[in-house]
Amino acid sequence: MSEDRRKEIVRHLSEDDLNRLLAESTDEKLTERLIFIKRLYKGATLEDAADERRRMSRVRDSPLAVGGCQ
Repeated sequence: MSEDRRKEIVRHLSEDDLNRLLAESTDEKLTERLIFIKRLYKGATLEDAADERRRMSRVRDSPLAVGGCQ
């Protein structure tokens, strides 16, 4: 049974505000959350937006992301 997991999104930020906050953010978790919101605003399902956020977290937490490849 495949259920469409789209929900009605109430937009509290304009796209310009989201882009400004993304550009100004120095906090990685905040940046991930803002990207998650932006994806929802653009029509992604909750599942797709969450999958993207999980992928970003795995890359961020990877040992290669911290020390780089030597």
